[in-house]
Amino acid sequence: MFGKRVSLFILLLSLVAPSVWAQSADNNPYVMVEDAATKTFARIKKQRDEIQKNPEILREIMKDELLPHVDYKFSALKVLGKHFKSVPKEKIPEFIQVFREYLITTYAIAMAQYDNQTLEFEPHHDLEDDKEVTVRALIKEAGRPDIKIAFKVRKSRQTNEWKAYDMIAEGISLLSSKQSELEGVIRQNGIDVVIKMLQEKIEKPIVLESK
Repeated sequence: MFGKRVSLFILLLSLVAPSVWAQSADNNPYVMVEDAATKTFARIKKQRDEIQKNPEILREIMKDELLPHVDYKFSALKVLGKHFKSVPKEKIPEFIQVFREYLITTYAIAMAQYDNQTLEFEPHHDLEDDKEVTVRALIKEAGRPDIKIAFKVRKSRQTNEWKAYDMIAEGISLLSSKQSELEGVIRQNGIDVVIKMLQEKIEKPIVLESK
């Protein structure tokens, strides 16, 4: 459902999903999103030669630069949606852990397509007493139309930290798309099949897109 240029920026989610960017000094979600994007792309550029030889390094970068700031537990439970109550409680931690690894893989695959595209953010807005904000941006690539994306970011009641929980690209919600994809599988085949399906995707090697 997401094209290659859109999937490239899945990693900037809170995505699919789901603390998304580490607290900055001023606790500003706009600053956090921009800072995470800048640091991630800078490291990929720096290690480009190494990545060409061993694409699996992308997983390491995702774990180091993004995962510490991703609320994968929140995202995993959002994906389960109404099936959360029907899934055996002992299976929930296993699903969350597999979903964590799945996110790492998803981000790494998206970054395998990175080729110096740029991300231009809209001006910051006053937060006031907001508990949720939308950070909008444009994906720019020479010779191609801009792609509109938006990051949904919320403030955790428990930690008071801002966490991204979804990305919307050209009107399509990544979180909703993943939920729709897995909903039928959970209903018809159960959580074990979903876990196995995600695990199979995790085990596939990262392949760089040929130029």
